[in-house]
Amino acid sequence: MEDAAERWEGYVDWRSRPATRGRHGGMLAASFVLVVEVLENLAFLANASNLVTYLMRFMHYSPSQSATTVTNFMGTAFLLALLGGFLSDAFFTTYTIYIVSAFIEFMGLVILTVQARTPSLMPAQCAKSPGAAPCSQVSGAKKAMLFAGLYITALGIGGIKGSLPSHGAEQFDEHAPRGRKGRSTFFNYFVFCLSCGALIAVTFAVWVEDNKGWQWGFGISTIVILLSIPVFAAGSGLYRNKVPTGSPLTTIAKVILAAAFASRRGGAQSASNGAVIDRAPSPTSSNDMKDYHVSSKQPAAGEIDTAISAATATAGDLSTELAFLNRAAECQSGGVLACTAQEVEDVKIVLLVLPIFFSTIMLNCCLAQLSTFSVEQAATMDTRVGSLTVPPASLPVFPVTFIILLAPVYDHVIIPFARRVTGTEMGISHLQRIGTGLVLSIVAMAVAAVVEVKRKNVAADNGMTDSAAPLPISFFWIAFQYLFLGSADLFTLAGLLEFFFSEAPSRMRSLATSLSWASLALGYYLSSVLVSIVNSATGRGGHRPWLQGASLNHYHLERFYWVMCVLSTLNYLFFLFWAIRYKYRNAGVTKG
Repeated sequence: MEDAAERWEGYVDWRSRPATRGRHGGMLAASFVLVVEVLENLAFLANASNLVTYLMRFMHYSPSQSATTVTNFMGTAFLLALLGGFLSDAFFTTYTIYIVSAFIEFMGLVILTVQARTPSLMPAQCAKSPGAAPCSQVSGAKKAMLFAGLYITALGIGGIKGSLPSHGAEQFDEHAPRGRKGRSTFFNYFVFCLSCGALIAVTFAVWVEDNKGWQWGFGISTIVILLSIPVFAAGSGLYRNKVPTGSPLTTIAKVILAAAFASRRGGAQSASNGAVIDRAPSPTSSNDMKDYHVSSKQPAAGEIDTAISAATATAGDLSTELAFLNRAAECQSGGVLACTAQEVEDVKIVLLVLPIFFSTIMLNCCLAQLSTFSVEQAATMDTRVGSLTVPPASLPVFPVTFIILLAPVYDHVIIPFARRVTGTEMGISHLQRIGTGLVLSIVAMAVAAVVEVKRKNVAADNGMTDSAAPLPISFFWIAFQYLFLGSADLFTLAGLLEFFFSEAPSRMRSLATSLSWASLALGYYLSSVLVSIVNSATGRGGHRPWLQGASLNHYHLERFYWVMCVLSTLNYLFFLFWAIRYKYRNAGVTKG
């Protein structure tokens, strides 16, 4: 029998037996997750990056309808990550959620593959010449099949996104400096592997879709996601899986309701002994849990969570932030709403990170343009490189290549240098990374507006405003906005994933990490809403809406990009307001 001191408290192996040190966890276990992420994102982006073209060419949607459908699909997939994260925290392990979700995505892709290879399940093909009658859009049972395949796929994607990052991060010992540094490296390489999968998707898979048929494109995704399951399972003997601790939403609701009822009763005498939790404005070398100094004896690593819980439950240590919630622990009337100080502090942490979460939605609204209007822009331009014609959907090769090159440099050069300069374990804080990404998104939208003006001027100067032929301007001009947005994605996504995971209470980490993907989802939804609002506002008084017309050359896309630039600037100011005031929980100590 293994000595209790060698067990990972709160973790089990894939057979629900106690996980042990030396056998479970570590970078080797996390490496299986990184390989799976390459496959998972390849399966996802092989279709998502080119889906707007598929909907326009074969389902006969207009450019704006195609863009809205794609953003809604991708938004739903990312929003469902919250469901995957919730189930991982509350009822199942991240290990189980990944395998089930991969099978669900596989079934959705099978439906899409069958439809793409069966002409009778698609709308009749027709000529799209300027004088021809408009093509009939997909409808009826064929439309139902399309959306069933898309949204079953989205459900599987959501479960994967909600479980896979936190499953990999859970393999590291957060109570040791080496483990925390390893976890930071994992998140950087998670984005690196995500980009590797995207690179294959937007080059090889998109080429197959455009030249061999969409049935082969969907087929590649189907095979790849199926292959990811045995690859993931191959690491089963190495994984340590966090034991589910019940619904985190129940805890959040209980604390808020208890505080509300206590406030209505006028409050009660505080049970606190006067201790307060002092948070710091930037992370230090302390471990990710609050360093509660409950005794002179240092607890073993596996006992730290227990010691923290006991300390807060008995001492009533409550922070001064969101002080109205303290009533939930101070008024101990018993019953279903009885709350410990630890539960109150956990809920405070979740609420305090929400403004940071909201401030990233606008950035992801900008990122949504990479798979919609930017692809449509490139489709009107000269996409030849020598004798090779590059599919417009392969444009993301620019940002993902840049991320692949930058991520190792960031982790092995920039971060070690920053650690030496700042003398902190993090080197560059999470919020600094997120802020850098927000600034880059502002620049990207300004660049996109300038490039669109140039593209339309070329069309007008050559009398090609109404022509379907490629404009005599290279698609490399679009690469500039892709590079800035790709860089923003690297800084923001890796920073967000690690920020939410390290700041969140251990019982809520999968759900908190899923906020990173939920931000993407809301960004895609916001993109669709902005298109509708802009068209509604600019179409009044008999004017043609900015984002409508016979072709993209009749759109006022440059004006839309300037609106995005202004909104991104305002959003950055909102972020600064909260980031300057935010105090990291992993730097706090309890002071009597």
